Amino acid sequence: MPDLTHFDAKGDAHMVDVSDKEVTARTAVAGGCVKMSRETLEMITEGRAKKGDVAGIARLAGIMGAKKTSELIPLCHPLPITKASVEIVPDPALPGLRVQATVKTTGQTGVEMEALTAVTTACLTIYDMVKAAERSMEITDIHLLYKDGGKSGRYEVP
Repeated sequence: MPDLTHFDAKGDAHMVDVSDKEVTARTAVAGGCVKMSRETLEMITEGRAKKGDVAGIARLAGIMGAKKTSELIPLCHPLPITKASVEIVPDPALPGLRVQATVKTTGQTGVEMEALTAVTTACLTIYDMVKAAERSMEITDIHLLYKDGGKSGRYEVP
């Protein structure tokens, strides 16, 4: 098992020193779902949500979340994000919405946390926008789908 880099020799948490790491192009993709009733999904897809365009607002919230990751996660480095996109797709089989975020940078550390934060923020925004219609929605399956760049190279969900 690899060493946990966010702890020093005494076991205290610290921000990892990335100053000696190589600058490379880095990409991360994360996904997640908001499960809901068919009626709530139809309300969203038909544009009947009282708070407005649920997917559009959640998409923007996800992008903003990616940009603010280092303010939310104590040991994350602030990064110059070069791309942040969020896709939200209805899935009647859930039923619910599938959320996927892609984040890119050129730097000395990866953007996995930024992609995961984007998905989480978008999912929370979806919940917030339609909770008056359904409080039993479930935010599920938030996970890293893909990352590339840096010393550890490429990772893809099998």
